[in-house]
Amino acid sequence: MTTTLYTSDHEWLAIDGDVATVGITDYAQSQLGDVVFVELPKVGRSLKKAEAAAVVESVKAASDVYAPVTGEVLETNDALAAEPALVNSDAQGKAWFFKVRMADKSELGGLMDEAAYKAHTA
Repeated sequence: MTTTLYTSDHEWLAIDGDVATVGITDYAQSQLGDVVFVELPKVGRSLKKAEAAAVVESVKAASDVYAPVTGEVLETNDALAAEPALVNSDAQGKAWFFKVRMADKSELGGLMDEAAYKAHTA
C-alpha cells in the first residue's frame, strides 16, 4: 500500500516500501502558474534531505524542488522534459519528478499527512 506524505515546501512523497516518488503539490503548481520547464536530478545521484534536487520554472518564477528524504535517485520522469505543463494538469499524478531509494525511513517522521498539509495551506 502506498502512503502519501507532504513537506512544508509543498512537495509530496508517495511511499512504497523504501522507494519514495516525489513531486510538487497541486497547491504549489497553482502558486507557480504555467510551468514552462522542469530540470530533474540525474539518475544515480545521491541526495541529502533538504538539498535542492530539481528546478521548476514557470512564467512567474523559478523554484527549487527539495529532496524530502536522503537517498539515491532511481528514476526521473522524462515526460516532464517534453511536456512541463503536465505539472499544471496533473501535479500529484503523471507529473511526478523523481523516485528515490530512501536511506533512512525515520526521516519521514517530520512530514505531514494530507489533513495536516491541507491545514498548512489553508
